[in-house]
Amino acid sequence: MNAKATTAAIAPTIGTPYEGGFYSGKVRTGEGLFAVVVAPKAQGDIEGAWLATYTSVPGACSYFDSMANTKAMADAGSELAKTVLALEINGFTDWCIPARDVLELAYRNLKPTTEENYVYRAGDNPSSVPAGYPYTEQSPAQTTVEAFQDEGAEAFEEGYYWSSTQYSDDDAWDQDFNDGYQLNDLKSYEARCRAVRLIQLST
Repeated sequence: MNAKATTAAIAPTIGTPYEGGFYSGKVRTGEGLFAVVVAPKAQGDIEGAWLATYTSVPGACSYFDSMANTKAMADAGSELAKTVLALEINGFTDWCIPARDVLELAYRNLKPTTEENYVYRAGDNPSSVPAGYPYTEQSPAQTTVEAFQDEGAEAFEEGYYWSSTQYSDDDAWDQDFNDGYQLNDLKSYEARCRAVRLIQLST
């Protein structure tokens, strides 16, 4: 797992400054409970292809281990992954591309738009705390965090964001931050990604 340990027992409220970025929720893995930190938009929102070639990346299949996926992408030649791994933001250098469930949590808690959600299966998230279930048209609603609302300084763009989770030899998972649609796209597709950190909590 990519997280750094911390003595923090609890994380702040959604969207508040935390550990070099902004807190977007919690995920649980076999290794414990982790706070997800979304990078500031100006430094950590990047556009590029997942991978220039259609190559299988077996080490990038986790739905929650963002760092392992990102390192596997970089080893396979992903310029996007190499760029994210090289980031230094607010003194931290352990940024990575969010895995599928980590990216979903950012949409659910920091949705920029007032659009109705795509409801066919999108939104399931067994890694999040609490666990996520498929969206309804109205849930999740637009975030109440003003900076992350549409056209806010930290808002996700209304388009597709890459996760670091491979779907097949040719495709990887991404998510539309307009209506939450989760899908797989060709790895050579140019989309955005928003770097994250995962911080292990003491409880």
